[in-house]
Amino acid sequence: MQDIKQYIEENKDRFLEELFELIRIPSISSDSSRKEDMRKASEQWARILLEAGADNARVMETKGHPVVFGEKKVDENAPTVLVYGHTDVMPVDPVDLWDTDPFEPVIKDGKIWARGADDDKGQAFMHAKAFEYLVKTNQLKCNVKFLIEGEEEIGSANLPEFCENNKDLLKADVILVSDTSMLGAGTPSITTGLRGLAYWQVDVTGPNRDLHSGIYGGAVANPINVLSKMIGDLIDENGHITIPGFYDDVMEVSEQERTLMAKAPFDEDAYKKSIDVKELHGEKGYATPERTGIRPSFDACGIWGGFTGEGAKTVLPSKAHAKLSSRLVPNQNHEKIAQQFKEYFESVAPDSVKVEVSVLHGGQAYVCPIDMPAYQAAEMAYQQTFKKRPVPVRSGGSIPIISTFEQILGIKSVLMGFGLESDAIHSPNENFPLDQFFKGIETIPYFYKHYSEMKK
Repeated sequence: MQDIKQYIEENKDRFLEELFELIRIPSISSDSSRKEDMRKASEQWARILLEAGADNARVMETKGHPVVFGEKKVDENAPTVLVYGHTDVMPVDPVDLWDTDPFEPVIKDGKIWARGADDDKGQAFMHAKAFEYLVKTNQLKCNVKFLIEGEEEIGSANLPEFCENNKDLLKADVILVSDTSMLGAGTPSITTGLRGLAYWQVDVTGPNRDLHSGIYGGAVANPINVLSKMIGDLIDENGHITIPGFYDDVMEVSEQERTLMAKAPFDEDAYKKSIDVKELHGEKGYATPERTGIRPSFDACGIWGGFTGEGAKTVLPSKAHAKLSSRLVPNQNHEKIAQQFKEYFESVAPDSVKVEVSVLHGGQAYVCPIDMPAYQAAEMAYQQTFKKRPVPVRSGGSIPIISTFEQILGIKSVLMGFGLESDAIHSPNENFPLDQFFKGIETIPYFYKHYSEMKK
């Protein structure tokens, strides 16, 4: 595959323009006004796969946004790889913090700047181009299937049913995913674990209408004050989550594995500088990479209520609201945790307000064994292009559908990510280094080469 670099060089401008066409579609799955854009993005993906060499590719319906399925069969006796990606992106708010139009990609400082540049349009697109190269050079030795969904950023609510109804269509030996990151541009790594997720909305109601804060302040409980204190009380001074029973099922990581994890390079000063904070915070007794990889966490993702407009308005609000999430680790069941939190939070509410907790979505944690052939094939692929053995790491992020694939389809996933922490996914000014983008296209074909050889 020595000509893969030449192929990339000869086609890199075309690759980028095709990716930019996809990025320009504002496929925000959480925004109901973007429904047609979601379909447009799916149709674009079907064209991308057909032009790359798929035997067929089509848009398929779910109860929500559609998915795209495509495939290429080379030999019924060859192993089958199912490539998963998603075409939906996070909202772009606050827009005023973007330096460029989030849906008009630009290249500057050696990076692509746009929403979806990394997560996950850029990373998923690498697979289409790596696949194109293998097909056009007649080097594809695996059957390949593609599943591109449109609801990953809102919990993949309708994909489990789609998988249940299409088990034969999605039958494969392994699932290949690029929706994670590496430790650094010069430090390749493979994500061997993902945290699970539970997500809620909390609504707190006090008086039956907004009140004058001078006339009623001090006599009537303020829902914002109450909600803020209730959220604050969920984590104690040691960074420990106070929900009863929350840690009962947490899988403790052995000291041996913690020692191996500690060998991964981590510069705490650079980490703090990159996010502009003076001090880090988390569960006592654990290093920062452990706090985000092997331990659960709890966060308020948004809080609102009362008057937030320009100027002043002396109001004691009737309602307050918050979006809350918890990242979970192996053995923690997201449905059990979701119910535990709902019951606890509603039970500790003072009588001065009414509290209602709604469970929005969630997913299980996932662990990839490092002794499985697909992992070893990915490891060898990184070694060939980065000239370093990749470090196995556990990510603090969640891709809920990965554990669902294992439960429904009975297939393990290998997470070959090429993003970087500095890519600012989910934030303003999301970006993806060109070097990482092209390195991904170069690396992925080697996975197919080694995996097909190992499965003979």
